[in-house]
Amino acid sequence: MAKNSKNRKVALAKVDLTKSYSLLDASKLVKEITTTKFDASVDVSVRLGVDPKKANQMVRGIVTLPHGTGKKVRVLVLCTPDKVEEAKAAGADFVGLDEYIDKIKGGWTDVDVIITMPAIMGKVGALGKVLGPRGLMPNPKTGTVTVDVAKAVNEVKAGKIDFKVDKQGIISASIGKASFDANKITENANELLQTIVKLKPSASKGIYLLSVYMSSSMSPGVKVDFK
Repeated sequence: MAKNSKNRKVALAKVDLTKSYSLLDASKLVKEITTTKFDASVDVSVRLGVDPKKANQMVRGIVTLPHGTGKKVRVLVLCTPDKVEEAKAAGADFVGLDEYIDKIKGGWTDVDVIITMPAIMGKVGALGKVLGPRGLMPNPKTGTVTVDVAKAVNEVKAGKIDFKVDKQGIISASIGKASFDANKITENANELLQTIVKLKPSASKGIYLLSVYMSSSMSPGVKVDFK
């Protein structure tokens, strides 16, 4: 713990808390202050001027990051037998139906994304209590309920992520790894921010983007000048 504390002090000394950094400068700084022995995730947190309790101010969307997330995404496809080979060929890690539904009912959720078909949603819907709290429930709005399962798998593997504003009005998303070149982190972050801006609800009045911070696993947050 002492070593981590020392590293954090060094990192904090490099961050000017009174300053807002450009996306590129923030990306460079986050790389510089990341001291973890593993390849840390780089995250962006965006505070919005919306009231998430109101349905007409909910902000949720999907974005395909130009350079992916750097994370190996484990994909489960719940599909009919005629789609099994198609899903496997697209790179799905797990493919099937009833056997995986039974495993999930037993508490198994060792995946990052679940893709299914409209015809299967009747069975998948019964898994809501297990999948919902873990953010794994397939949803047509995020492209994870579709007849074109191969396309969905390819998009997820290529770096498509979904995001949703939380109860505090904040969107948090992982947009890469600390090992990424600063330009790639910048481009991924910019793609996310541009998508969020486009999703501004018409019912949202006043300032929409309140603040943007970038950080890596266990690093201090770096304030981003998003204007």
